[in-house]
Amino acid sequence: MDKQSNLRLILAVAISFAVIVIWSKFFAPEPPIKEPQAANQVTDSSVKSENEVIPQSAMNTNTITPPTNNSNMKGIPTSVPQIKENLVRIESQDFDMDIDVSGAITQVYLKADKYTQPHQEGIFTHIGRLFGMVSGENKKLDRLPLLADNVPLYPLQMIFTDENYRKKSSQIKYSTDRSHIVLTDKAETLTLTQDLGDLVVKKIITIEPNMTYKVQIELSKQTQYLISNGMRPNADSESYVFHGVVLQKNNGSIEKIEDGDAKNEGENFDDALYVASVDRYYTSLLFNIDKPLSLSIGAFSKGLPTPFINISSANEVLHGYIGPKDYRVLESINPHLTSVVEYGRITFFAKYIFALLDFLYQYIGNWGVAIIVLTIIIRIILFPLSFKGMVGMQKLKELAPKMKDLQAKYKGDPQKLQASMMELYKKHGANPLGGCLPLVLQIPVFFAIYRVLYNAVELKNAPLMWWIHDLSVMDPYFVLPLLMGLSMYLQQALTPTTFTDPMQEKVFKWLPVIFTFFLITFPAGLILYWTINNLISIIQQLAINKMLESKRQKEIEEHTHKKHTHKTKNRQ
Repeated sequence: MDKQSNLRLILAVAISFAVIVIWSKFFAPEPPIKEPQAANQVTDSSVKSENEVIPQSAMNTNTITPPTNNSNMKGIPTSVPQIKENLVRIESQDFDMDIDVSGAITQVYLKADKYTQPHQEGIFTHIGRLFGMVSGENKKLDRLPLLADNVPLYPLQMIFTDENYRKKSSQIKYSTDRSHIVLTDKAETLTLTQDLGDLVVKKIITIEPNMTYKVQIELSKQTQYLISNGMRPNADSESYVFHGVVLQKNNGSIEKIEDGDAKNEGENFDDALYVASVDRYYTSLLFNIDKPLSLSIGAFSKGLPTPFINISSANEVLHGYIGPKDYRVLESINPHLTSVVEYGRITFFAKYIFALLDFLYQYIGNWGVAIIVLTIIIRIILFPLSFKGMVGMQKLKELAPKMKDLQAKYKGDPQKLQASMMELYKKHGANPLGGCLPLVLQIPVFFAIYRVLYNAVELKNAPLMWWIHDLSVMDPYFVLPLLMGLSMYLQQALTPTTFTDPMQEKVFKWLPVIFTFFLITFPAGLILYWTINNLISIIQQLAINKMLESKRQKEIEEHTHKKHTHKTKNRQ
């Protein structure tokens, strides 16, 4: 590979990385929009018990239409009935929860400042307010609702496989022994009861102050039913993140079904440790680590996954959680649940990056400073690769005049040119891949850090200092992006280059401007990492340039000394 191809590869890697990040932020397809059906209309797909197949039926609270058969499913309704009427209100310092007359959790509100503080307003917004161009105020929320209104499925929603019970349960309301609960520092329990005639359903729910709950479901006689952890939270509108259902199997493997990808024919999993519906920052999940869950996951409209747990016993206990995907909280509930935190295809590596960041935060107490220290540690670990790449680029730069002479000499003989260039590389210990290969190897690390800083709920409303009050949103005054662009330009100016194509050189020089322009609205935590990374690269490049210059001067002195000694001997 000649120097021109080498530089083209480096440029291609840099531009490709920029395209990945920019596409991820601005052009990734929006997740499917939920299209909830009317509260009085439901279509229920077939349900197969251990000994029989229940036919599919379209039903509402008043009528049942003729059924059709589907013998492939354990049981996945395509939608479920809703009776929108609040039954129980639970209040605590950090959250409120509503349970309606269908026995389902219909809303959870977060009340902590971390989730209700308004986003930082940028300089343009302030100027707009000053001149009356922007109206309204960026007010603090009283509460942040996690679940969307009128979604097709809520946590603890139950569907009976028996058609008679299914119809009755859609019409008969639950009753409760407590309609209002105030949580302090200990768990509280309430009992929901639904009388279906020859079948009585009880849900005994114990709610903890940390937003976890235990539900014990008691039936007066054994019959099969489905219960759901609900549709995913809808509190974060970001598109380039995973939205859908995550589950972990008993063997430790993770299954993910993204919004839009759920199969109409459904999927069954018989050994799940948990099932979680997630957006970027929040989750609603059910689990029973001691007893693997039997899951059926089908699809609503546009392929939205519908998670259900299959239960056939008269007495069942499940544990649940609805709230932020905070690593420490999930770990305290059960270590298996930390896999709910999702970083995309690079999760297997990114989770260790976050573990290190979280470890640093526990000692430092500031997420922004922890990001700076993390960047320094990673640069130290990657220094051998960086050093090799920088030295390789310097060697190629030194050989540039000789390579240019070879290109002129063998202009009409590509084979001879290639052979001569390889001989030149070998003679001087240069590697045509020396400059780009270390860069390519570092790309997965950079992308993993990008995903961690973009997805970590811990950075929400986490300050750095001075004007940066929230590392999860853009710098309101664009200071960090401008510093990033400037540092990238300085790094580029110090990095040896051997461009022969003027167009490549122009594009390369414009990269800092392009990166600054497209990344200006990215989270401040990510831009902070990039800026510190560039500053460290500048320091490393200066040190390497000085070292190589010192080495070059020493070689010149040695060569001069040998030449002088040789002349002296000849005179004698």
